Amino acid sequence: MSAPSTLTGPALQASRAALSAALADQTISTSTDDDIEAGEIQEVDMQAQAEGIRTVFSDPSNFNVKHPLYSPWTLWFDSPATKGRNLPQTPISAFPQTPAPQTPGAAAAQGWMEDIKRVISFDSVEEFWGLYNNIIPPSQLPQKANYYLFKEGIIPAWEDEANKNGGKWSIQLPKDKNRSNVDKMWLYTMLAAIGETFDPSPTLTDGSGSASLITGVIVSTRPQFYRLSIWTRLAPAGSDEEGALRERIEGVGRHFKMSVLGYSEGARLAGPLATEVEFLSHKDSEKKGKTAKKIIV
Repeated sequence: MSAPSTLTGPALQASRAALSAALADQTISTSTDDDIEAGEIQEVDMQAQAEGIRTVFSDPSNFNVKHPLYSPWTLWFDSPATKGRNLPQTPISAFPQTPAPQTPGAAAAQGWMEDIKRVISFDSVEEFWGLYNNIIPPSQLPQKANYYLFKEGIIPAWEDEANKNGGKWSIQLPKDKNRSNVDKMWLYTMLAAIGETFDPSPTLTDGSGSASLITGVIVSTRPQFYRLSIWTRLAPAGSDEEGALRERIEGVGRHFKMSVLGYSEGARLAGPLATEVEFLSHKDSEKKGKTAKKIIV
């Protein structure tokens, strides 16, 4: 008997929706072409087909179907404990590491990337859950540790070509009030990213859609707070011509605040060690003081 899923709420619904959609394309042949005469319609044993499929939900160890994501993703990790070491200090270190991809802008970020460890890449629903179930959750990470989940070929640095003209949505949450919530928030943030629900442009099938704004998501642990971030490849500069881009950026923020984090649209979140859900371009992040232009939802 298969073990019941431990997922709840939107996580389980999102994952099963992805699996159900992929299962619609699965076919298991029960006969060969030699068995079918001309003009004869092949019969499909639906019971046998259903019994033959083992998903990650029914058999987490021996599933036999994989359901591809729209884009492949790579998980990166760093903490004070990993500096100068070859593997991240998490259970995922049992997985063999793969060579880091050569990406535009990587040379400029070389110093920054020396202490960030590439954990593993994945491109299917099953591989994501295999990864998620074998790494330490954010609530148990040491101080000053970070998980970076970015699309494959994009490094988690401002200097990467995919990031240099972008920015990030982020929220800072006091640790003492959110230790029990941060793992769920990080899970839902990852699911929204790999499910392409933050900015659904790449799901357009007519070829007219622009590339998704989302390049990656990050969770950071600090002595007194957690920070969740969503990185985008573009950021509005404030000109009138960029109204459509600003609308897309704000749509990402609203989805993050309401659908992923579960806050109401009008909720005010700022307080001691806490911030609103706010957007800042990477260029403005380098500025200090009041000159930086934030978008708040």
